[in-house]
Amino acid sequence: MSYTTVLSAKAMRELDRLDRKIEQRVQSRLDELAANPLDPRISNNLEMSEGKRYSRVGDWRIVYDIKESEKTLFVITIQHRSRVYKELTK
Repeated sequence: MSYTTVLSAKAMRELDRLDRKIEQRVQSRLDELAANPLDPRISNNLEMSEGKRYSRVGDWRIVYDIKESEKTLFVITIQHRSRVYKELTK
């Protein structure tokens, strides 16, 4: 069963700012995550934030949360790896 993908306003802005090629790769990964958000080949637990997960797309990170009861994949942020972890620890 596929999950519904919901992007936060911040994630939507970040996705719009990406280079077209990267944006397509991120969209493809979001489709994969919607099919199986816990797949260990494409996602990992985010150790600094309980319950959140991340997926790597080149140098970019998709940080998301799974709402199991609603079958929803909630995308919190999409950022370059140099910034994402610093921001999450604030």
